[in-house]
Amino acid sequence: MDNWQQGGPGSGRRPGPEGATGGAEPPLPPSLNPRGRGAVPQPQRSIPGSRPPGGPVGAPGGRAPGQPARRRRSRKRIAAYVALGLVGALLATAGGTYAWADSKLNQQNVLADYPGRPAPGKGTNWLIVGSDSRDGLSDTQKQQLHTGSDDGKRSDSMMVLHIGDHGNTLMSIPRDSWVPIPQHLDTAGTGRTIPATTSKINSAFNNGGGQLLAETVEKNTGIHIDHYAEVGFAGFVGIVDAVGGVHMCIDKDIQDQDSGLNLKAGCQTLDGQQSLAFVRQRHQMADQDLGRMRNQQKFLAALAHQAATPSTLLDPFTLYPLIGSGLDTLIVDKDTGLTDLASLFEAMRSVSGGDGKSITIPISNPNYRTPDGQSAVKWDPVKSKQVFDAIENDNPLPAS
Repeated sequence: MDNWQQGGPGSGRRPGPEGATGGAEPPLPPSLNPRGRGAVPQPQRSIPGSRPPGGPVGAPGGRAPGQPARRRRSRKRIAAYVALGLVGALLATAGGTYAWADSKLNQQNVLADYPGRPAPGKGTNWLIVGSDSRDGLSDTQKQQLHTGSDDGKRSDSMMVLHIGDHGNTLMSIPRDSWVPIPQHLDTAGTGRTIPATTSKINSAFNNGGGQLLAETVEKNTGIHIDHYAEVGFAGFVGIVDAVGGVHMCIDKDIQDQDSGLNLKAGCQTLDGQQSLAFVRQRHQMADQDLGRMRNQQKFLAALAHQAATPSTLLDPFTLYPLIGSGLDTLIVDKDTGLTDLASLFEAMRSVSGGDGKSITIPISNPNYRTPDGQSAVKWDPVKSKQVFDAIENDNPLPAS
């Protein structure tokens, strides 16, 4: 008779292998299997010297099975919730900042269509205008900044920024350029049409604002302007002060009574007031406006580089004032958004980093005498057209 038959059900003992006592238990019949119907639960037996379930030897009751794994899962879940919360807060802050900044954009219908307008070319072209508008300045600030108190606005600088596949190009336009000005409506509100004439390009901005200036630039260069950006004195000073000043290296001492600038040669950080005087002064330059344009290009490149540093973009106490100062007096075309302005700033930074070029429209006569005896700037008709065609078609600039 086998062991099971010797110690069958109801015998009161559970024999092991033959000749042994308390050995391994044989399989139970299906009728008594705990998983089967009518199964009778069997109490767990502890073997002396063995480890209690879920805990070390001798621990009263030990830990519940699986408790360490649950704690690890809980910690991971809490960390995930914290991370999601931080991401959500950042997204909410970024979204709020974007909405706030976007609401401050002063969008105007500057780039209106007209008969004979150049067709869109390759790449993106910006017309950037520095205005001498005193909007936003108090009488005390006007005196401190040596801006004068004239009403209205004139252009202190104008540039075309081309963003393309062959590098970015920043082209300065002398404000005394002698060019044809298209006919336009009188901005004084009389409703009469001012006939076409030839004058300094600055007069287009004086008489017709950004819209007439953009049309004048397009008709004289053949370059389609895709976006427009204009900033006044107050916005310029605010931007520089918001980024903590701009680091510039000055070639020689500058002392200019008209702009109020007094600088020693050498590398230094210019605040907003000094920066405005630096980009406006021209009397220290042998070539007057042309020398001033070189300073403006150099300064704007340094400003774009400073504003795009992580210390500026990642610090809300710097970024928010920068956005606010820049947008307070900024005028853009109606199709320009914050992402477009970001691409503008990045393109300016690339020019300063050597991935683009800063040029001036080729000139044949910097002291052209106009019929009424004024001194103006005359473009070189052949070389300037080569540059304009290269920009419009997004081709490399001519070697000259």
